[in-house]
Amino acid sequence: MTSAIRHVTIDSADAYGLAGFWSQVLDLPVHEDDKPGDEEVLIEGAGLLFVTVPEPKAGKNRVHLDLQPQDRTRDEEVERVLALGAALVDDRRRPDGRGWVVLADPEGNEFCVERGVAELAG
Repeated sequence: MTSAIRHVTIDSADAYGLAGFWSQVLDLPVHEDDKPGDEEVLIEGAGLLFVTVPEPKAGKNRVHLDLQPQDRTRDEEVERVLALGAALVDDRRRPDGRGWVVLADPEGNEFCVERGVAELAG
């Protein structure tokens, strides 16, 4: 028998608040049973489980998410996610169009935005 990944669990200071940010980024709902103040909050369809922990983030993520825009460009997605509350960490875009942008969510967890599907096809 093998194992399957059920969730990717992300420690947070405020599980519901951070799940709300990612819910907007991914355009996926928070589980209908999850409410503000809950210590565990799941984003439906993404397998992301946010858990409230007492410790603050202590360093660089050992695992991070790579986002690929499905219906917009990388640059449009970066601007959209920045407007939702992300912070720019590192811009790795290249003049030839390749590369990615490293952002951080409101609790400092880093993630990358890669080129969109249409950019890769064209």
